[in-house]
Amino acid sequence: MNLKFLHIILPLLPVIAVGETAPLTFEKQVRPILKAHCFQCHGEEEEHRGKLDTRLQRFLLKGGESGPAVVPGVPEESRMFRYVRDGKMPKGDKKLTSDEVATIRDWIAGGAKTVRPEPESIGPGYLTEEERAHWAFQPVKKPNVPNPAGGNTPIDKFLLERLQKEGLNFSPQADQVALICRLYLDLIGLPPPPEEVDEFVADQRPDAYELLVERLLSSPHYGERWGRHWLDVAGYSDSEGYDDDDSLRPNAFRYRDFVVKSFNEDMPFDQFIREQLAGDEMVPMPYQDLKEDEIRKLTATGFLRMVPDGTGGRIPDQVLGRHEVMRATVKQVSSALLGLTVACAECHDHRYDPIPQDDYYRLRAIFEPAIDWKRWRNPSQRRVSLLTTDEIREAAEIEKQAQEVESVIQPKLVENQKFIFESELLTIPEELREQVKAAGLAFQAAAEENRITRKPIEMLSPENEKLLAKYPSLKVDTVESRILLFLSKYENKLKELTDFLADVRKRAADIRKTKPEENFVRALTETPGPVPQTYIFARGNRSQPGKVVTPGSLSVLSTDGPFELQSDAPNLPSTGRRLAYAEFLTRRSHPLTARVLVNRVWMHHFGRGIVASPSNFGTRGEKPTHPELLDWLAAEFMDKGWSMKHLHRLVVNSAAYRQSSSRHGEGQKIDSENVLYWRMPIRRLEAEAVRDTILAVSGTLNRLPFGAPVTVTPDANQQMVVGTDKPSPGGDENRRSIYVQRRRTSPAYVLEVFDEPLMEPICELRDSSTVAPQALLLMNSSFILEQADAFARRVIDEAEPDSRSRVIRAWRLAYGATPSDSDVEDMVQYLGKQFDLLKDKIKPMPKPAQVTTAMKKEGEPEMKEPDPPTPESKALASLCQVLLASNRLLYVH
Repeated sequence: MNLKFLHIILPLLPVIAVGETAPLTFEKQVRPILKAHCFQCHGEEEEHRGKLDTRLQRFLLKGGESGPAVVPGVPEESRMFRYVRDGKMPKGDKKLTSDEVATIRDWIAGGAKTVRPEPESIGPGYLTEEERAHWAFQPVKKPNVPNPAGGNTPIDKFLLERLQKEGLNFSPQADQVALICRLYLDLIGLPPPPEEVDEFVADQRPDAYELLVERLLSSPHYGERWGRHWLDVAGYSDSEGYDDDDSLRPNAFRYRDFVVKSFNEDMPFDQFIREQLAGDEMVPMPYQDLKEDEIRKLTATGFLRMVPDGTGGRIPDQVLGRHEVMRATVKQVSSALLGLTVACAECHDHRYDPIPQDDYYRLRAIFEPAIDWKRWRNPSQRRVSLLTTDEIREAAEIEKQAQEVESVIQPKLVENQKFIFESELLTIPEELREQVKAAGLAFQAAAEENRITRKPIEMLSPENEKLLAKYPSLKVDTVESRILLFLSKYENKLKELTDFLADVRKRAADIRKTKPEENFVRALTETPGPVPQTYIFARGNRSQPGKVVTPGSLSVLSTDGPFELQSDAPNLPSTGRRLAYAEFLTRRSHPLTARVLVNRVWMHHFGRGIVASPSNFGTRGEKPTHPELLDWLAAEFMDKGWSMKHLHRLVVNSAAYRQSSSRHGEGQKIDSENVLYWRMPIRRLEAEAVRDTILAVSGTLNRLPFGAPVTVTPDANQQMVVGTDKPSPGGDENRRSIYVQRRRTSPAYVLEVFDEPLMEPICELRDSSTVAPQALLLMNSSFILEQADAFARRVIDEAEPDSRSRVIRAWRLAYGATPSDSDVEDMVQYLGKQFDLLKDKIKPMPKPAQVTTAMKKEGEPEMKEPDPPTPESKALASLCQVLLASNRLLYVH
């Protein structure tokens, strides 16, 4: 072990008196090993292999068919030790490590001790006191704030207490330019305009920083930035996923908009959770004539509709697909709100965390009434229409008018049928004409009955069938396509009919356009009827249902037994299971929900959570580096009404957040990983913020909020690009990245290369890589070249025409700060060299005859026809591309 990390690790370990060696015990050291490797065969099943149960020490002493498994004090005579030492057990490839074997040997040699007397009997899912004692399962208690020297906020005091014990302190505060850039990028995901940087730097008010924080928290872009973080753990996608078809979800965007609006309005997060888990259970059925808040609640349940769902397509195994939706939903909810790997308990008791298999299915039972695999509804059957009763009535009346217009079509087809029949009859030999006519009329009568009643055409007599087979042109009905086919030899009649049909259908279509637009919400709801029972599937196999379980929570989260729904709610339009569970999750006493949420907020501000594994607070997850700070933040978050904006204020107003990101020798020597936060970490922007920042700097960002997503399509190189190969009049392709279509199988390349996650089914923690394709994109992609050109045009419009003014303006737009004299000189020289290279390659072109401004909605940029390129503009575009591709733009300092 690297000794320099001991000061970080030691405070997290149990304290052992110097000179003493704590005895190994079954509960603390041995049972976790056996649980991970042995319980599935020797404990969990009703019949134990070899009749050996390894869940208690006394069971091991008793042994199985071969006698005692453990002989206290004598490892070599203990069958269990010999088997694991020699690799005979466990079966399969996964053997015990040498350290685990040594632990078992030393425990037996020390007398095979237990911490306490063991219970007389145990049932399925038995948990020890040690398992219940894990830090994440303890109630959140607000600790006293320490009082180290310095630090004005509770966050600073908790951090300084650890820092000062190691001889460290906070770094100096970052300069004003760095602070405003950091706040803008963190809170709204966009860079500050240079003018606002100047105002902030010049503002001498003592609360200038705090006022800036409030302004950014009030920005509509705040919800776009922080809503994106939540959409990761929700697994938001505009497509179904599951297989290569990856069909689109045309109404998923309404959930995305709900999330953005909820963050902007600072909806209390406990309410935010309840509405996402059970909004439909707060709305009376049937879902008609919905009020605004009822639509919001139904829309919120789109959270539970975000996992991959292929059941609306042609998947090989529909039943498996339905179960996959349920599996993914349990994973989504438990990762997002519990921070636990509950899904690992589907087939057997969790190997490391105290989550019995029963608990997994108790959680599943909460959602089963809405995701009933036996009474399944595919995605299109789950939509809730937003049409009101009046609108439905109006639409029916309009449809009636359109059908009246179309009512002339059938008589016209009959008229043409008669023309064809009579014309073709004249071509039949006269001696057969009456027989063929009778056969044709019989066919017409049968076909007309079929058109009206939809009954199959009755068989004609063999004689008539034979005649019509010989003269098929007499076998004419009033099916439009067949009439048109028969008329192909009568050009005038064909043109007359096609013109007639086109005119009628256009008039009917124009009438139908006046119908109220029918919009839908992608919601999760329950259907009236019998409530499904939830069975425990033996080893997760749906073909082997076992005992029935009732809905409830994880057993370990309550000392009085698990939260359990004794009966379904009689006063709700549904079972009420999800609403009851949502209320349980948001109780002040729940140990996980608030901790998980505040840890994620901390992670997005500092680049690493207090718990570095944000979706795994279990025994295999990372331990909190500052457990008391985590609990204080969780308690404060709940005490202040679950306000996310209050939590942001706590973090960004702290001295810890305002520190410089510069390294220094002492900090590097003592804490090179910056676990103790002696400086502000440097973080690369996420994919969406990279693209949005480039658009903002170039002046092309379309700030129009909400609505259907911008499509993603393949370009000539089969790379997925935002929009199409032609710019749209309103600049849709330059909208913020949160409004770009997110498909599970076809992400936009400009986002994918900067680690936009694939939702499988959700994103628990984003990667932040530095790889060659990122540099290649910034050098060669059409996106970056177009934005560099737009950036150059912006600089030309906003700066004086001399090179010095232009390079200063470009630098300030990109970085907020004013460049140094040496940077200015370098850029001016670069422009000169580029101009010399380009002056003979780019010929002057006439300016466009006119400048057009497209009609635009609020938030859209003004679209103008660009001036033709010149050597000066292309040289400047080259410099702008360098600025856009720099690390200074891509990282938050």
